[in-house]
Amino acid sequence: MIKIFGHQAPDTDATASALIWAWYLNEIKGKPATAYVLGEPNTEAAFVLKRWGFETPEILTGIEADEKVVIVDTNNPAELFPNISDADIRQVIDHHALAGGLSTKGPINITIRPVASTATVMMAIIPTEAIEKMPDAIKGLVLSCILSDTLEFRSPTTTPRDVSLAHKLAKDLGLNIPDYASEMFAAKSDISHFSDAELLRLDSKVFTLEGQKFRVSVLETTAPKIVMDRVESLNASMEAVAKADDVDQVLLFVVDILSEASTLLLPNEAVRSIAKKSFDVDVSGDTALLPGIVSRKKQIIPKLKV
Repeated sequence: MIKIFGHQAPDTDATASALIWAWYLNEIKGKPATAYVLGEPNTEAAFVLKRWGFETPEILTGIEADEKVVIVDTNNPAELFPNISDADIRQVIDHHALAGGLSTKGPINITIRPVASTATVMMAIIPTEAIEKMPDAIKGLVLSCILSDTLEFRSPTTTPRDVSLAHKLAKDLGLNIPDYASEMFAAKSDISHFSDAELLRLDSKVFTLEGQKFRVSVLETTAPKIVMDRVESLNASMEAVAKADDVDQVLLFVVDILSEASTLLLPNEAVRSIAKKSFDVDVSGDTALLPGIVSRKKQIIPKLKV
């Protein structure tokens, strides 16, 4: 049995891509495979699973040496199990920069392409005859991954391949993209049942910059006021989360999908300094507005300075 999973703090692309590839291996290649997640999927991913008739994959809490695995939507060991290189990694499918650090037991297929979602990569490497057999539910997952990771084509990570594929899938499914994307983003914006600590970890990645570790968290929403009403308590929670997660600082960017801007929370002087150096913005208050900044991968991480 091959275990398929993406990164920790699973979003729509990590969750759905594991299911897409499990379908391909099971139904097309005849190889037994099961999709897993490495944590509770976010609210948008949960909506997508329910919308297309899937149960939430089982949460995988560890991996044994020599277990057969396929890794999707990441190639970064920091986002996986500490002993990931002990597993028998059979394949990596991703759309992020090559992080390095993975070790495999032999030559494997690694596909990393500069598109907006891992599902887009998968559709490029699945043979045409297999795509013709793809059920609507799997097509719905692919479309959802693209719309999620491109913020309905607003993100600078969007490529012509993502756009054309999304429109073709929407046509096949009889869906209106703006209407369906609005449903997805509304689900993503429902954060009412999350604690502050859960919100800070919900969609986050840990990066090291000049010897310092940062948890860079993003909350994408069409209702930013819901998050901003919690600024005081979120700022107060960051120190405890940073200590618990063994990072120097937590950076939270609230992405307003509709206005295409982010707000960075400023809980302390260290983060204010980072904001000033990285984005050259006013840091006199407890938040900083960053117009046009929506992508962690292309616009946030590359700009960070300490």
